[in-house]
Amino acid sequence: MDNIKLSKTMSYALRHAPWEYELELDENGFVALQQLLFSLKEEKKWSGLRVEDIIDVVKTSDKGRFEISGDKIRALYGHSIPNKIIMERKEPPQTLYHGTTREFTKKIMENGLLPKGRQYVHLAVDIDMAIQVGKRRDDKPVLLKVNAQLAWSEGVAFYKGNDKVWLADMVESKYIEVT
Repeated sequence: MDNIKLSKTMSYALRHAPWEYELELDENGFVALQQLLFSLKEEKKWSGLRVEDIIDVVKTSDKGRFEISGDKIRALYGHSIPNKIIMERKEPPQTLYHGTTREFTKKIMENGLLPKGRQYVHLAVDIDMAIQVGKRRDDKPVLLKVNAQLAWSEGVAFYKGNDKVWLADMVESKYIEVT
């Protein structure tokens, strides 16, 4: 079993196009694990897929993209589907980071961090991860430091994606510093 390909397929199905797999996500983004398994098995390349294979991807994912709760599974972040996934507000760490392109830095400092095609703004708990994300689009990304505690104290909602990723509806530029 190719866990990387399976993880990418699961991400696509749970984050971006559940309707292509005839999946019905609940308001928290969960779907029955058996429904996901059945839908994936309809594709020839996943015909031998087992629940254990999906569980293995969830357990071994270095980015913590998925969560299993009881007999349900969901993607934790990165959704681009029209219906917003409801997340529970959580108090963030003091500082969070965001890696971006040199091209977008000026706009971010004018307008803040906006989710664009996603449901939430993605923020990293550490510098290395933020730079890694920024390098997807720029070989010399700009590191932004977000004063998450101040933003939280002034009413900005934050949501924990996983141990490495935090989410926000948006972050005004007054909480952002270019490092």
